[in-house]
Amino acid sequence: MDRLKIKSLLNLNETISADVFERCTYPWEVLPLIKNEILRIGPTLDKEEYNQIGENIWVAKSAKVAPSASINGPAIICKNAEIRHCAFIRGNAIVGEGAVVGNSTELKNVILFNYVQVPHFNYVGDSILGCRSHMGAGSITSNVKSDKTLVKLAYGDDRIETGLKKFGAILGDNVEVGCNTVLNPGSVVGRNSNIYPLSMVRGYVPANSIYKKAGEIVSKRTS
Repeated sequence: MDRLKIKSLLNLNETISADVFERCTYPWEVLPLIKNEILRIGPTLDKEEYNQIGENIWVAKSAKVAPSASINGPAIICKNAEIRHCAFIRGNAIVGEGAVVGNSTELKNVILFNYVQVPHFNYVGDSILGCRSHMGAGSITSNVKSDKTLVKLAYGDDRIETGLKKFGAILGDNVEVGCNTVLNPGSVVGRNSNIYPLSMVRGYVPANSIYKKAGEIVSKRTS
């Protein structure tokens, strides 16, 4: 279980929302707290660096936001982030410094750590993406089970109760997700791992791994 803990997956120096993670043990415990964390942080932001552009929406002056993008609050768009053409931020979203939210990408109840890239036709819901993680074109998080039951996280032979109906994915720092991949509800990918394109991921993928397909996960070579 230690490999599922926040400290094993995420560098808290790379998010404006470190405080909420420090109050939790596992990253999915943060998901129900995102809205209130934004409402706590937003009013404290330096007015020399951030504009409040709507109700509970704070955007860094150095961020680039396309005129066609739609941002609903609560939301924080951090310094030097880029929100591209027709991006749709539905609310409860923190977009980290230098992060990219691309054309026709949709976010809902998420924290993107610094320098995350979700640049092309991505859906990211009820998820947390670690520093410098990247989702290839068309890759998405599936955040609700088809039978609408609570999400359980598959960890080896164990099934961990999360108590959440909506839980997409947790990506550790420096994770690469290939194009047109689906991260099924309750997916957790360890740091520095790669997911092959067209994959269907479920459960835990260890750090420093290459996910080729279900049942075929290999460790990266260190030499």
